[in-house]
Amino acid sequence: MSCLFCKIIAREIPSDIVFENDHALAFRDIHPAAPTHVLVIPKKHVHGIAEAEEGDVEALGQVLLAARAVAAREKLEGGFRLAINNGPDAGQTVFHLHVHVLGGRAMSWPPG
Repeated sequence: MSCLFCKIIAREIPSDIVFENDHALAFRDIHPAAPTHVLVIPKKHVHGIAEAEEGDVEALGQVLLAARAVAAREKLEGGFRLAINNGPDAGQTVFHLHVHVLGGRAMSWPPG
C-alpha cells in the first residue's frame, strides 16, 4: 500500500484524528491554511473526484456528512469552506480523494 492516506486509515502513519465513522476519517492537516484545517477522506480509496464512479455515491455522501460533523465539532458557527482539489494543476498532492474543511477566519473570493 503506497497511498499516504490509506496508510493513515490503516494507522500505519500517525495523525491527529478528529472524526471517524465506518465510511470516513477526518484529521488535521499538517500544513494548515486556516486556523481550522481538517482533511476528510473516504475509507475506500478513490484516486480523485474525476475518477469517482456511480458505486462511490455513498462514500462521497458520507464524506460530505463527515465534513459537516467536523465543522460542528470545531464550532465553525461563522462559516467554513469545503474544497476538493483534483489533479496537479488544482494543487492535489495526495491522490486519494479528500475534502478540506477550512474555517476559523474570513475567507476571500476567489480562492487561489
